[in-house]
Amino acid sequence: MTVGSDRPRSVDRRVRVLGKPIDGAFPRRAPEADRGSVLRVTVVGEEVLHRPCQDVVDFGTPELARLIDDMFATMYVAEGVGLAANQVGVDLRLFVYDIPDLSGVRHVGHIANPVVEDIPAAERRLADGMEGCLSVPGPFMTVARPDRAVVHGQDMHGEPLTLTGDDFFARCLQHETDHLDGRLYIDRLSGRDRKTALREMNERREEIFAERAARAEALKG
Repeated sequence: MTVGSDRPRSVDRRVRVLGKPIDGAFPRRAPEADRGSVLRVTVVGEEVLHRPCQDVVDFGTPELARLIDDMFATMYVAEGVGLAANQVGVDLRLFVYDIPDLSGVRHVGHIANPVVEDIPAAERRLADGMEGCLSVPGPFMTVARPDRAVVHGQDMHGEPLTLTGDDFFARCLQHETDHLDGRLYIDRLSGRDRKTALREMNERREEIFAERAARAEALKG
């Protein structure tokens, strides 16, 4: 997905991994991606995208670690900033992300079983921003969402995890959690805008699929 908003401020610019700032340099691609394989991205209309996903219950397993690695690799090849498990055909409440917020702070990580906290209206505002989706390849449309989000869940080991985001990152957290509830961003659009998005997707999807395939092939070299 891609997002937009506008609120500059002075902040600690260290990279946040799983919500915590880290010292020192962080690689351009999260280390998980170098261990992972690129998977096929599901497309709007496929059943796994349109129903709620199952909770992650088996933590700390090689299979879960591998899935996270594969999701990072797939997200980067598709040039996304977030990817939910059902976008690679896996029926689990899990997503990965690598996104800068409006202040330029980079947020990287994953979260299982995410739940978006209900923030009082006085502590947030509804903001319009552009969003796209790897499962709706091509179009970018304006979506209104709260400009602040707090998401509670677990890390890959089952430890409690809370992610807090503003602006871009808040939008990403909500967009990806929507995926795991069986909802795409186009489901938040008017009927007219949804049709426009789907039409643009159909016009561009083969071109975008070819570009993704070329990037995946280049990584093998």
